Amino acid sequence: MSHAESGYSAYFTVDTSEVLLVALYLRDCAGLQGTGLPALPPLLPAVRRVETRRLTGPVGGRATLRVEWEAWWHSLLAHRVGDAVLPLPPSFEALDGMAGLKALLRAHFGTAMAWAAERCAEYALRVGSRGVDSMDRLLGRMIQERELELERPARPFMLEVIELPLGGERAWWVEPGKLLMSQDLFDDERSFRSYVEPIIRVLA
Repeated sequence: MSHAESGYSAYFTVDTSEVLLVALYLRDCAGLQGTGLPALPPLLPAVRRVETRRLTGPVGGRATLRVEWEAWWHSLLAHRVGDAVLPLPPSFEALDGMAGLKALLRAHFGTAMAWAAERCAEYALRVGSRGVDSMDRLLGRMIQERELELERPARPFMLEVIELPLGGERAWWVEPGKLLMSQDLFDDERSFRSYVEPIIRVLA
């Protein structure tokens, strides 16, 4: 994880998220693409689809699974993602009240965790290849550019940037202080700025 500040007002973190990776893995393996807000594209590399009827049929089936996943996703994004609790065996307490989702995770916990761990390791290598704090430096520079435009310090704000292995070069702002971003977006500074500068303009 990396973080930086501009003066004493603007603070941001840049990282990936094991919990969001596991959540998106379950979404894709259950064929629930397009579910949740924001509706993110499929993961890369693609996750193998599984049959969920046997697992979730006794507790409401596919429709219930979709509702439960959306509720979990909403709760994950409603708070600081870095503080999110990963549902862990044997009881998977973080998913209490979501019997279908809990059954799906219990059946695929090992593969979901292994997949997420591989993506986290790849992310660490990607960040290392960019150079030390390169996104932090660019974000700091963009805030300073905005401060020069405004002729005043930026208003206090926090921005949590979560990079995820998603198809395409896009970002999704979850107001007020969260930015979900495909990992490839930062490789194109022009596109990166096109998504991030409007957000800094609003926040600063």
